Amino acid sequence: MTKLPMVTSNEVIRGLKKAGFVFDRQGKGSHEIWYNPVTKRRTTVPNHPGVEIHKGTLRAILKEAGLSVEEFLKLI
Repeated sequence: MTKLPMVTSNEVIRGLKKAGFVFDRQGKGSHEIWYNPVTKRRTTVPNHPGVEIHKGTLRAILKEAGLSVEEFLKLI
């Protein structure tokens, strides 16, 4: 298993866009909902500029998105 990097929300969003996700809607507070029209998957990303996302949260985002750590690392 590949080690998860420390990334910001902007880096996660950039990787999701490359994976085919588009902005769906604003969630509660600073959370954004991203949707992939091909895979029909949704994932929630906490958008706190400049703050790194915790590894557990990043793992949950990748699981919702259907991406492995290796796939995500290639996208960012």
